[in-house]
Amino acid sequence: MSRRDELAANLAEVNARIIRSCEAAGRDPSCVTLVAVTKTWPASDAVLLRDLGVVDLAENRDQEASQKAAAVGGVRWHFVGQVQTNKARSVASYADVVHSVDRPSLVEALGAGAVRARRTVEVLLQVSLDGERGGALPVDVPALADLAVETEGLRLAGVMAVAPRAAEPAEAFARLQVVAEQVRARHPSATLISAGMSGDLEQAIAAGATHVRVGTAVLGHRPPPLG
Repeated sequence: MSRRDELAANLAEVNARIIRSCEAAGRDPSCVTLVAVTKTWPASDAVLLRDLGVVDLAENRDQEASQKAAAVGGVRWHFVGQVQTNKARSVASYADVVHSVDRPSLVEALGAGAVRARRTVEVLLQVSLDGERGGALPVDVPALADLAVETEGLRLAGVMAVAPRAAEPAEAFARLQVVAEQVRARHPSATLISAGMSGDLEQAIAAGATHVRVGTAVLGHRPPPLG
């Protein structure tokens, strides 16, 4: 089987899972966006996915992400990893959406980088659902949202979270949905919820996820890191 055929088969299964999950939740499948996480996979896979109709691709390391964004056009690049403040200028120069905004200093640095690059970057506020994984605590999210809205170069798009390892995903994503509703109450255009990965996208969609970040189920088990 060619790599293209392998990716096409994986995509078909993931899309079927999304459709079934939306039907179970009474949601329109067109309201859920698949973001294929291509980290550690070659740019050629990103090209194949684009040609198969996947227009949202994600990376989690600046060095790899910047190289792929330069090499592969015609897609929306999402940055889903933790962003060091000193990498914010670089990330803002190519990322269309940053999912992992978790502190005021990063909001300010991304905004400055976006202005410098003459771009507008969409940002999602990463919410820590256990106080351990990366993200802002729910109590701190409203102020962070206000700051993002006020920051030139950025557009607040919504929230993101990763289910804690020890938690039931459905319960964790239900808590994220509450935070998302609080943010929307203050900023009605911040409608996106990025939640769910290969193993728990069904629970995320049931809790209102608009974007699911899927790596292994689309691309397979990852090879060793590049470089």
